[in-house]
Amino acid sequence: MQQENNIHDRHGNDTRGVHDTREAGGVDNTAHGDAGSHMNAIVTPVPRRKRIGEILIDRKSITPDQLEEALVRQRSVVPRKLIGEILIDMGVVGTRVLAMALADSVNVPFMDIEPDAIQREAIDCLSPQLMEEYNLLPVAIDDGWLTIAVEKFTDVCLIDDIGRWSGLNVIVVAADAKNISESRRIVLDQPASDSKSHSGASTVELDRVLGQLHVEELNIVDRVHDDNSQILVGDENENSPVVTLVRCVIQDAVTAGASDIHIEPIKNNCRVRYRIDGDLVEKVNFSARLLPPVVSRLKILAGLDISERRLPQDGSITVSLADRPIDLRVSTMTTKFGEKVVMRIVDRDRVAPNLDKLGLDAVALGRFRTLIRETHGIVIVTGPTGSGKTTTLYAALSEILDVKRNVSTIEDPVERQLDGANQFQVNKAANFTFASALRSLLRQDPDTLMVGEIRDTETARLAIEAALTGHLVLTTLHTNDALTSIPRLINMGVEPYLVAASLRGVMAQRLVRRLCQDCKQQVAIPDDLRDVLTQLCRGQCPIDKHYVCAGCSRCGDTGYSGRIGVYEQLILNEKILSAVVREPDGSQLSEHPAIRGQKTLLHDGLAKVEQGVIGIDGLLGIVSRVDDLVSRAGDEHDVNRGQGQGRAA
Repeated sequence: MQQENNIHDRHGNDTRGVHDTREAGGVDNTAHGDAGSHMNAIVTPVPRRKRIGEILIDRKSITPDQLEEALVRQRSVVPRKLIGEILIDMGVVGTRVLAMALADSVNVPFMDIEPDAIQREAIDCLSPQLMEEYNLLPVAIDDGWLTIAVEKFTDVCLIDDIGRWSGLNVIVVAADAKNISESRRIVLDQPASDSKSHSGASTVELDRVLGQLHVEELNIVDRVHDDNSQILVGDENENSPVVTLVRCVIQDAVTAGASDIHIEPIKNNCRVRYRIDGDLVEKVNFSARLLPPVVSRLKILAGLDISERRLPQDGSITVSLADRPIDLRVSTMTTKFGEKVVMRIVDRDRVAPNLDKLGLDAVALGRFRTLIRETHGIVIVTGPTGSGKTTTLYAALSEILDVKRNVSTIEDPVERQLDGANQFQVNKAANFTFASALRSLLRQDPDTLMVGEIRDTETARLAIEAALTGHLVLTTLHTNDALTSIPRLINMGVEPYLVAASLRGVMAQRLVRRLCQDCKQQVAIPDDLRDVLTQLCRGQCPIDKHYVCAGCSRCGDTGYSGRIGVYEQLILNEKILSAVVREPDGSQLSEHPAIRGQKTLLHDGLAKVEQGVIGIDGLLGIVSRVDDLVSRAGDEHDVNRGQGQGRAA
C-alpha cells in the first residue's frame, strides 16, 4: 500500500494515493504514533474526501438536481448501482468525465492516451490477454517503473497483481475505458516498425540485430496439462519488437546447431551467445533496456514467475521448427547487471548416431560392444556435463534394440525418440523420480534399462539390484575419469562387494573440436607445447608434429568442423574386482597393475592429435589439469610413437 503512495509522491500528488480508503472524517494515527502509547500526541483529523457527485457538481458537469435524481434512482435499484453508473445511464455524463472526476477524488493522475506515444517495450511487459481481460494498457517504462493506464484504478488487488505480472514497480494513471481499449487495439495491431518509440531499442537497432540472425519459420508452443495428457498448442502471432527478437534468437540458434543459448547482461549492454561445438560464440548484442521485457517474455513462455527476480528459476519451452518439436530447458539467475537466461536446446527427433561415428578406435569399440551385449550388470559412461554421455548411450541402445528384447529408458528429459524403446520422462512435480521410476520399471519385465543418471543413494542401490537380478543397466555418472566412478558409487552407500559383483565396465569421455580436414596442415610442435607434452608424458614428448588449420569456406574460417569423442575405458576383470573389494579407495586402486596398463584419455587424445583429428589445444583442454591421468600413464603403457600397441594409439 505504501509503495503506491510513494509512486504518486514521485509526481507531486497527495500521498494518500489510489489506495487511501479511510472513511471521511476518520483519524490518522500513523503520522504521530500510537495514541494509546503517547497520551499527549496531537491527533490531526483528515479532511473529508469529496464524494464523486460533489466533484461533478464542482466541475459543472452535472447540476444538483441531476445528482438528486440520480440518488433517488440509486435507492430504488436492487442491487444498488454506483452513482456514476446511474449518471451515465441518465446520459448526463460520459465515461471520460466520470473517470476524470473519480481520479480526482482519489488523487490519481488522469491521462488521455495517444497511441503513437506509447513505448513498445512497455507493451511487452504484459500479455494481450491480461490487457484485454482487465482493460489496461502499459504506457511507458522509466528506470524500472511501469506507467500503466487502468480502467479500475481503485482496485487494490489488481494494482498489486500488475506489479507481480510485470516484475516492475507500478505507476497507476487513470484513463477513459474506451480510450484504453481503442488505444490498445491500435498499438497491438500495428507492426513494430510503425512505432515511434521503442524505449531504448530503436527500429534501426532492432533491424541490425535481426539482420544478423538466420530467420526461418518457427512456432513457439506451450505445454498444456490436463488430467490425462499433454498437448501442444500454437502461440498467437505477435509483432512486437521483443517477441520478434526472442523468436528470431531461438530459431537462429536451433538452425545453427547450437546446444545452448546464453542471454546475459553486461555493463550498458546485453549479449547473446550460442554454444556451438562446445565453444561459446557471440552472435548479437542489444540495448540493456531491452533485457527486462526479453526475460519476461521467456519466463512467460517457460511458465515461470515473472515477478520473481531474485531467485533462480527453471522451466521449459517447446518450439516447432519445420514440424520438428524441440525442447528448450530454461534457467534464469540474477547477476549484477540483471537476469541471465540460459536455454539448453534438446532436439527430440534428432537421429541417434552410430557407434562407429563416435570416435572410438577399433579396440575400444570392440570392447564397448561386448559390454553392451552383456545379459546383466552395470555399464557406466562418465564425464562432466556436456561431454556427450547421453549421446553415447543412445548410440548403444540403437545398436542393441531388438523386437525380442524389452528396452526401457528413464530420462530427464527424453532427448531423442528411440523407435522400439519404451521411454519414460522424470516428473519431479508428480514425484516420478529416477528412483521411483526405476522401482516401478523393474515390475515391467525389462531386459535392458537405461537410467539417465545416478544422482542419489536410492537410485544407485536400485540400479545395483536390477543388475544383480538379471538386467543390463546402462547409466551415467558425473566423474572426471573412469576409475573415480567406483569410489563414487561406494560413497553413495553401495557396499564394495556389490559394486564388484555388478559393475562390468566404465567408459569416461570428453568432446573435443574436430580439425577441419580440408584446411589442416602438418607443422612441427613449438617448444612451449613440446614442454607441456613432455611433462604430461613423464619426461619424453611422444610426437614430433601436429596439425593446425588456417580456416576455409568449408569450416567458416574457424578451422574446426564438429566435435569428436576422446575416450578412456576401464574393463573390470577378476583381479580388479578383487582389488575393489579389498581397496575401494580410488587412489589405491589407481596403482593396481591391471589398471595402470589400461588406456587413458591422454593416450587416446595423443593418438587423435597424431592422426590430425584434433589439435594439441583440444587435448590440453581435457587432460592438462588432471594429475591422476598422468600418474596412470605408467611404464606398462609407453606412449612413445612407433612402439606398436604401447604407443599413443
